[in-house]
Amino acid sequence: MTTRQDRYAVFGHPVGHSLSPRIHGWFAEQTGEAVLYAAIEAPLDGFEAAVRTFFAEGGRGANVTVPFKGEACALADQRDPAAERAAAANTLRLEADGRIAAFNTDGIGLIRDLEGRLASRLEGATVVMLGAGGAAAGVIEPLLGSGVGRLVIGNRSPGRARALADRFAALGPVEAVPMAELPTADILINATAASLDGTVPELAPGLVAGQTLAYDMVYAAQPTVFLLRCAELGARQTVDGLGMLVEQAAEAFRLWRGVLPDTAPVFARLRPSSNAE
Repeated sequence: MTTRQDRYAVFGHPVGHSLSPRIHGWFAEQTGEAVLYAAIEAPLDGFEAAVRTFFAEGGRGANVTVPFKGEACALADQRDPAAERAAAANTLRLEADGRIAAFNTDGIGLIRDLEGRLASRLEGATVVMLGAGGAAAGVIEPLLGSGVGRLVIGNRSPGRARALADRFAALGPVEAVPMAELPTADILINATAASLDGTVPELAPGLVAGQTLAYDMVYAAQPTVFLLRCAELGARQTVDGLGMLVEQAAEAFRLWRGVLPDTAPVFARLRPSSNAE
């Protein structure tokens, strides 16, 4: 007798490079959950239609990657606080009553990677984040909730950085600072798309020092140009976003299936030569 598999997918444009089908396939294998997971490339002008068709045809949940996270949040009938405040969602779930619920698990993924796999202390730390777009917005609330001493946002457009800081100001010590005046970071997070273009965001003198953990949300087989530059400047550790990807996927899996997978063996399968970087 064949077990019926519930359908899930990741939507993006492009999406062929996505590791999510492998990750969720391994989660299903590990937990014994009956999950069938695929990658779906939605047209740039047809994301909502593609998602609604997927759910109408039996889909149970979806991950959402660039450039559709804002649209995913907007189309949902209900949103968790993280997605609501970030105005971006990376996880959708079909509820029993047919409504679509939206979640943002990116921040949880980042925190679990930093505090768990990397054993980094966030409480009291000075965290500097480069970028003021959706990737940055999705992780600010969890960072503030972790007890950071100071969260500083730097962006080429100072007005965007100030607007983002103001949006989260009631939740903790977050501020916008001009790029040239950013303080020395205990943890420096690149939330820009610069690494995808092979460029390095402006790095203020003194931003990177001997205590700095440099973290690029982009994941790649080789160190990004941002991480290479931070290493040249003396950062104590440089890490890409693969761990965050695996951790946010695990939280999405929990939201769908009610069980949280063990991420360590999945990370090891994706990067078998890696210890904690």
